[in-house]
Amino acid sequence: MSSTASSRIFASAFALLVLTGCVAVPPGKLLFKDDFKDLANWHVEAEKPGRISAENGVLVIDVPAGVTLWLERYLEGPLVIEFEATAVAEGRPNDQVSDLNVFWMANNPDGRQPVFAHARSGAFADYNNLLTYYVGLGGNRNTTTRFRRYIGDPVLRPLLPEHDLSAAAAMLVPNRKQTITLIADGSRVEYRRDGETLFVIDDPAPYTRGWFALRTTYSHLRIRHLRIHRLR
Repeated sequence: MSSTASSRIFASAFALLVLTGCVAVPPGKLLFKDDFKDLANWHVEAEKPGRISAENGVLVIDVPAGVTLWLERYLEGPLVIEFEATAVAEGRPNDQVSDLNVFWMANNPDGRQPVFAHARSGAFADYNNLLTYYVGLGGNRNTTTRFRRYIGDPVLRPLLPEHDLSAAAAMLVPNRKQTITLIADGSRVEYRRDGETLFVIDDPAPYTRGWFALRTTYSHLRIRHLRIHRLR
C-alpha cells in the first residue's frame, strides 16, 4: 500500500473517531477558567431561595426550585466549554438527582445584551424565547435527556425524536463525577458526557456567539473546573 493511501485511510479513521466522540477535543487558547473561589463571574436567577455558593473549588447549587446561573462572559466560537459535575444524593431535601442542564451560545431574540438584561425569574418557561442550544441531562426527575435548539419562540421549542433519550445509560448517576463537554464549532454543535457524544448536529444556521449558563431545578449539584478554550 502506498504512503498516500495509508494517509488517506488514517485520516478517514481519525475523522470517524472524532465524529463518534472517541477522540478528545484538542484544546486551543484558554479563554476563561473558573475554579470557584467565589461567585464573582456569575449572574444568578433563582425561582426560590436556596444554597448557591462557590468556595474551595466547588460551585454548590442546592435548590428547591428552578435556578439559572449565567456566566458573565460573552463568548464567540469556535470554542469548547468543559466542566465536571456531580448530582448529589446524600439524603438532604433537594438531593433529587435531576436536571443537570446547560444553555450555550444563548441570546435574546431582540438582540439585547447581556442575555440577562431581560429579567427572568428562574422558572423554566421564562427561557423559552431564547436563541440557544440546550441540553437537559436527567430531566423530569432523571427520566429524560434532551437536546433542543431554541428558536426564539415563547412557546415552541422543537424536539427531534433522536434528541429525546430515555435509556438509563443516558441519565444521571448519583454521586458520580462526570465531565460535560459542549462544542460550538461553526455548524457543528456537540454535547459529550465523559467523552461520549450524546448529541451532535450539523446546524445550517448556527449560533456562533452568545452566553453560557448552568441550570437545574429541585436538585443538588456540585460543579468543578470550568474551562473554556478556543477550538483549534
